[in-house]
Amino acid sequence: MALALGACQDSSAPATTAAAPSPSAPAAAAPATAKPVSYHAAKYDPIHFKPAIEKATDQQCLACHAEVLKPSVRKASPAGVPSSEAKAWYQVTSTYQGEQDTFHRRHLETAMAKQLMNMRCTTCHEGNDPREEATGSSATDFGHQTLRKMVNPETTCLKCHGKMNFEVMGLPGPWSQSKEAFQNNCLLCHAAIRTTRHQVNYLNAKAIEEAGKTNGDVCYGCHGGRAWYRTHYPYPRHAWPGMPPEVPDWAKSRPTESEVRFIAAAVTSGEKK
Repeated sequence: MALALGACQDSSAPATTAAAPSPSAPAAAAPATAKPVSYHAAKYDPIHFKPAIEKATDQQCLACHAEVLKPSVRKASPAGVPSSEAKAWYQVTSTYQGEQDTFHRRHLETAMAKQLMNMRCTTCHEGNDPREEATGSSATDFGHQTLRKMVNPETTCLKCHGKMNFEVMGLPGPWSQSKEAFQNNCLLCHAAIRTTRHQVNYLNAKAIEEAGKTNGDVCYGCHGGRAWYRTHYPYPRHAWPGMPPEVPDWAKSRPTESEVRFIAAAVTSGEKK
């Protein structure tokens, strides 16, 4: 990745064109001591492709992409509206705190992110095809990117920014209309229902459980309170102690385990690593 670091600042034509790795040929990360060749060589560095991307560290990613964590929110819009007065609808839960901040900083740098999450660059980013960023458009495409997206929102963003599936939960209406009846306390039901939850490496399960006891908005924030999408995420239905043996119709197509990349050698009983 040191190759990529230096190459980020070099826009000259490459001395030699680096070939994109074949999906069938395992790629290895560039040696740390390799001398930068060019921006183009860095762009096609194996670390941007599978399988090297799967083991990329934040340090490696930020060697070139450090700007994503720098505060860069404008104080006012071009029309003159102060950022302090511009709140989106998903920024009104009680857990949303602080000044406007960038997308990446909200997920990696804010106090709440550090308390409840353990996200890494590769939690969302699984590489991309630098040719066209369109799935199926090249021989090196690995087939699961969404057009023009640097991540697959269906397997990442939707997990926390999908619509609350209140129908299958048996609620009388959306949580915004029902929460008073439940004292804005999700644990009134979830102290005994679906108690095996959040056991993935990008969340701090123990901290989430503790925070959820004091404020229902902690739960709602990720389960409908910041729904950027009109659909919901089909969460895996992990078995929990006392789970009824009958599987309801809506759950019959649900997985029973999280994706391997989110659980392999990473979950430590909810403790932040």
